Amino acid sequence: MNNNNVFTSAKPGAALAKMALPTVASQVIILIYNLADTWFIGRTNDPNMIGASSIALTVYLAAVALANVFGVGGGALMARLIGEKKEEDARCVASYTLTSCTIAAVAFSLLVLALTDPILRLLGADDSTINYGRQYLLTTTVIGGLPTILSMCMPQLLRNSGFSMSAGIGVAIGSAANVALDPLFMFVILPPGYEVLGAGIATALSNYISLAFFIVMFIRVKDKSVLRIPRKLEKIGPENLRSFYTVGIPAAIAVFLFDLVTIVLNKLVVDYGNVQLAAMGIVLKLERLPINIGLGVCLGMVPLVSYNYGSHDRERMSRFVSLARTVILIFSALCSVLFFCFADSIVGVFIKDEETVRYGAEFLRGRCFSLPFMMIGYHVVNYMNAVNKGMISFILAIIRHLVLIIPIMLIMNAVWQLDGLVWSQLVADVLNSVAALVIFRKVNAGICEKMQA
Repeated sequence: MNNNNVFTSAKPGAALAKMALPTVASQVIILIYNLADTWFIGRTNDPNMIGASSIALTVYLAAVALANVFGVGGGALMARLIGEKKEEDARCVASYTLTSCTIAAVAFSLLVLALTDPILRLLGADDSTINYGRQYLLTTTVIGGLPTILSMCMPQLLRNSGFSMSAGIGVAIGSAANVALDPLFMFVILPPGYEVLGAGIATALSNYISLAFFIVMFIRVKDKSVLRIPRKLEKIGPENLRSFYTVGIPAAIAVFLFDLVTIVLNKLVVDYGNVQLAAMGIVLKLERLPINIGLGVCLGMVPLVSYNYGSHDRERMSRFVSLARTVILIFSALCSVLFFCFADSIVGVFIKDEETVRYGAEFLRGRCFSLPFMMIGYHVVNYMNAVNKGMISFILAIIRHLVLIIPIMLIMNAVWQLDGLVWSQLVADVLNSVAALVIFRKVNAGICEKMQA
């Protein structure tokens, strides 16, 4: 393969930078992209529109989780097979990933179409919000379901083939299009009262634009990678099929568990008042910046580790693992210090209400030091995905979200009320980082011993 020098011969620092920087940029852009619809709909000052779009966004995030099944599972397996010099198998996996992802996306869209109203009612829509919810759901997840899911899966395949820059550019194009089209459809083309519909149309169109870019890129790199636009559903062997889904499904479930933690946290905070809820909402958005950047580094690490795991280059694989961990720990520690020292000013950028700023700064100072410990957990999970240990990745997600975070939130909230709830994240992530490192050292030692044999 013509693009393998980044995996095999480039210096580890340069290789990680080449893979991670575009991924980090795309993660930041995704964060902005996810906030765009909410921000523009918020300009209407209509709580029914804002509430409906937030409810429908939950279903849209389910599409993100579905894309992870194929993008993460197929991408990691493909990179490992390339490292093992099984390029025909890797080509079949790439083809299978796209075809099965397309089938799943169409099925998901049809399911949402058939159950639109029951889904919205289940998520909390009432008579004042359900019509807006239908508008957003039908455009983003039914009409736009296929391009949404494929445009999240395809960049993962590009990244795991060494084309991280192309993957980042595609994500950036789609996000920029969404930000540009939102006000056009919401406030210019459609009449007042149809802002949610306009936001949904803009999101769907931006994903079609992104998908078109990725299709062009797959055609352009076909002679120097295993990536092709599939013409049929390829068959892959039972072992590869098992590896595919044991990595992909836990990656999807992890997204659902993350959302579940946020839902539980919001339900606990709302008992203390709307000011506290607004403050926590701002803090959760602020946390997403260092989290997304750290995830970008981890995602950039995955194909490098997968390839060298497949090629049995233990030393090079270990250097990528160590380097990525060092980068995210230094960055997250720096963010913790900045958040702690400038909490009032940072929260004040988002809102001018003094009481909300006061609570937001208090929450940010209480939660910010969990960031380095959180990054340790994310690093270990992505390492497990890279070395085909998807079930361990799944167990780690269960430990963090269901065994630690949610129970600790409930206990500390019951004992120390709001202060306990704020500090529960740090307690949970310290314990989780210890568990993750213990599991990592045991698994890594076994892998290195196996590779050395």
